[in-house]
Amino acid sequence: MISLLALHNLNCCDVLREGGTSMTSTVLQKIVVPGWPEDKRQLKIYETSDDLTTDFADYVAQLSEQTVKERGVFAVAFSGGSLISVMGRLCEAPYNQTVDWTKWHILWADERVVGKNHVDSNYKLAKNGLLSKVPVLSSHVHSINDNLTAEEAAAEYEFVLRQLVKTRTVDVCESSDCPKFDLILLGMGPDGHVASLFPGHPALEQREDWVTYLTDSPEPPPERITFTLPVINSASNVAIVVTGEAKSMAVHRAIDDVAEESDAVTFPARMVQPTDGQLVWFLDRSAASRLQCAPQLFD
Repeated sequence: MISLLALHNLNCCDVLREGGTSMTSTVLQKIVVPGWPEDKRQLKIYETSDDLTTDFADYVAQLSEQTVKERGVFAVAFSGGSLISVMGRLCEAPYNQTVDWTKWHILWADERVVGKNHVDSNYKLAKNGLLSKVPVLSSHVHSINDNLTAEEAAAEYEFVLRQLVKTRTVDVCESSDCPKFDLILLGMGPDGHVASLFPGHPALEQREDWVTYLTDSPEPPPERITFTLPVINSASNVAIVVTGEAKSMAVHRAIDDVAEESDAVTFPARMVQPTDGQLVWFLDRSAASRLQCAPQLFD
């Protein structure tokens, strides 16, 4: 049974307004999962997607500020899908002026092996939705070589990543000897996939490489590269952003106590468990609607 602890000493159904007063728009709560330290995993549920977007922008901006003060750089990995539209709030005031974009180094947790101008390109999605609107240095944007095969692109991207680790632009996780990103941003598919790690696919079991490849992705396009699970779980911070009722069953399987489901332990989103870092789930009310751990939110 998953227990609930109130975030900021609030009851799990309490609601926060900017400045600390109550209203009915934003729900924040912290879920403590059996076997996990309380400071390792957070679940934040929002009444509306707009509330989620604003708090998510605050979260990213604060991490950026803190990390730049500590390390001088902010190494972040994007994925694709609706995540980029959520990040769009960072292009607006005050974040477009207060975030030190010149200190960001950006990579992709997964990418489709297509041209950079292709509609399926995660790079194109991020460029149009964020990078072209903020002063990130072009030399700090590390995209894949789209002139290579998937296997070659994965090998070259891992080489790029190893060079960034060598210079400590990306830190190293001492416990795993993997890259230690300051932040990895993920979405989740209705099947529970994160990055391009799909249920039952051999890429999910890859433990040796930092970056692997697919030529048979269950979703088009078939050729992709992706960070492996050890890299994701070595990050200082991982955020998973999910919106919409279509993904509510996947949210349930990823978060609730579903030990009775034989494949629960191999459900990709459930396998995201940072070794030394913190995991935060950002959900809107629709995505959280099947959660058994917080039924009182939906009475």
